[in-house]
Amino acid sequence: MNSKTNGESKENKELLDKVKGLMPQDAGVMEVEYEGPDIAVYVKNVALVYNDENVIKNISATIKKRIIVRSTASGLMGEEEALKKIAEIVPPEAGIDEEKVRFEKEFSQVYIEAMKPGLVIGKGGSTLIRIINETGWVPRVLRTPTMNSDVINGVRQLLHREADFRKKFLTTIGRRINQNVTRSEWFKATSLGGFREVGRSCMLLETNHSKILIDCGISPEPAVKGLDAVANGEANKAFPYLDSANLTINDLDAVILTHAHMDHMGFIPYLYKFGYTGPVYCTPPSRDLAALLLYDYVKLVQKSGGTPLYGEKDIKSMLTHMITRDYGEVTNVTEEIKLTYHNAGHILGSGIVHLHVGEGMYNLVHTGDMKYGYTRLFDQADTKYPRIDALFMESTYGGSRDVGKDRQQSEIELMDAIKRTVENGGKVLIPLFAVGRSQELSLVLENYITNNPNYKLNVPIFLDGMILEASAIHTAYPEYMKMSLRKRILNNNSPFESEIFEVAKGERSEILEKGPAVILASGGMLNGGASLEYFKVMAEDPKNMIVFVGFNAASSLGRRVQNGLGEVPLPDEEGKLVQTKIQMQVKTMEGFSGHSDRYQLMNFVERLRPMPRKIFTMHGEESKCEDLARSLANRFRIETRAPMNLDSMRFR
Repeated sequence: MNSKTNGESKENKELLDKVKGLMPQDAGVMEVEYEGPDIAVYVKNVALVYNDENVIKNISATIKKRIIVRSTASGLMGEEEALKKIAEIVPPEAGIDEEKVRFEKEFSQVYIEAMKPGLVIGKGGSTLIRIINETGWVPRVLRTPTMNSDVINGVRQLLHREADFRKKFLTTIGRRINQNVTRSEWFKATSLGGFREVGRSCMLLETNHSKILIDCGISPEPAVKGLDAVANGEANKAFPYLDSANLTINDLDAVILTHAHMDHMGFIPYLYKFGYTGPVYCTPPSRDLAALLLYDYVKLVQKSGGTPLYGEKDIKSMLTHMITRDYGEVTNVTEEIKLTYHNAGHILGSGIVHLHVGEGMYNLVHTGDMKYGYTRLFDQADTKYPRIDALFMESTYGGSRDVGKDRQQSEIELMDAIKRTVENGGKVLIPLFAVGRSQELSLVLENYITNNPNYKLNVPIFLDGMILEASAIHTAYPEYMKMSLRKRILNNNSPFESEIFEVAKGERSEILEKGPAVILASGGMLNGGASLEYFKVMAEDPKNMIVFVGFNAASSLGRRVQNGLGEVPLPDEEGKLVQTKIQMQVKTMEGFSGHSDRYQLMNFVERLRPMPRKIFTMHGEESKCEDLARSLANRFRIETRAPMNLDSMRFR
């Protein structure tokens, strides 16, 4: 973190005094303090403030910061009595688990988990207001996932246990964010990974006074070797070029995470291992999905005989330093840089990053991974922004030939291929990324099998690996998904819990002995996980079929199988390599990717409002980044480049 004074400047004191002056006199303001990017106000009469919905709204609009009003400790009802009162106030149909009602004195707030949060909130927030009026505690309502989620339970318990630490951390961050500084003279970006390649995405943004990273990922295939990748000299392919940026841990103000895929966030716990103490900004679903994938990564490296880059302690440290923001919330991440997330349409909680630098000095948009096209899960990526001086956009399928098939036709072809295979006595393996593609394919299968008599397969559809846990996390955040899907989850009709699906239990050999089946297994590139275990056994039977529906990295086993690999050495149960012939049918079904194809990428830029002044392509193989950059420049007459890793771009 920047070595900036923690003392309050004259300007800060004036701001806090201004907030104090805007509060109703009878509220009894006792303390006003920074809390991360927000301002917390502690009052004697908290009910007076919340009974007038315009008080907080007007103050926030005046000072352009989010205001949180809380009761002083003396105004809080005892926890046992408050729990009884909450149980009286909230209708039983809300589905509150009293064991998951957590009081945090540090923040004078109570977290209430419920199956139906709307009933805890009440019409116009009436139930929340009543809880505040009668207990003094300010409720924070969380949705209980419709499926059990060990990850969500673990994350929420961790944050509750670390409430005292979180309070001190946020106070420190708040003071640093709100230091008054001289206006910056320059602004630049340096590409540290994920440029002209897919993997280890990382970009450093700098001004005179601020240093932030957008994403900090790993390239999953070499990184699965953990620290052994360093020993083998593969670190230059696996991890971001942080050591080449003249950047020390103490210089870094913040990390902004676009979404929870390993190639975008897999290196962040390593920063905490080596002393980073600053915040990571992300959406709430991204935090929970990050926990799921990072813990799994550590287990995968250990299972492969490697030494993980970091341990569970470092992942927990990252989680306790995360500051979550919903789409559309404007947040200061440093004293001169404001962050707003917009829907990226890629996976649950994925965000396009809009940064406002200085007082109108510069505006930058970074897409992360995005989908500007139809999916069953999400609305397509947002195209309206306040201003765009520079656009950094992904180019995964940016090549001139990367035009996907019609989605409806792709779904029919997939279902036809599955039907033929199982009717001929074979099994279908669909390797999937646990987050995103698994849920998308689950929706496709559930829709056709449930609603179309032609596709009544009458065979088990097994879910294996992390798919169930990832789907459970989706059910905790229905507001991030399409309205039609949101309504189904809210009405206890989640498609992820359809009766057509069976959870893979016991030995996988038992599943493979049961006859024809469809198997959705995590491990999208066949580089590990459940999908590889099934592939080992199924590969030599020509009646079986493997279907790829997502991206395979150039060096992955999945890509080699896609390209017609006839034989591959695979480890047996004892770890010995055995030559395995690939005689099963191999199909690639386009149209299901969470990335935009070439046509969608061009459309995205065409419909951006306002149009960017400059465009930089990234997150794609070299030829695709270059091809897309040329095409964008020719079509829109906008300065466009495909930077290389370690390139720096000065904007002001």
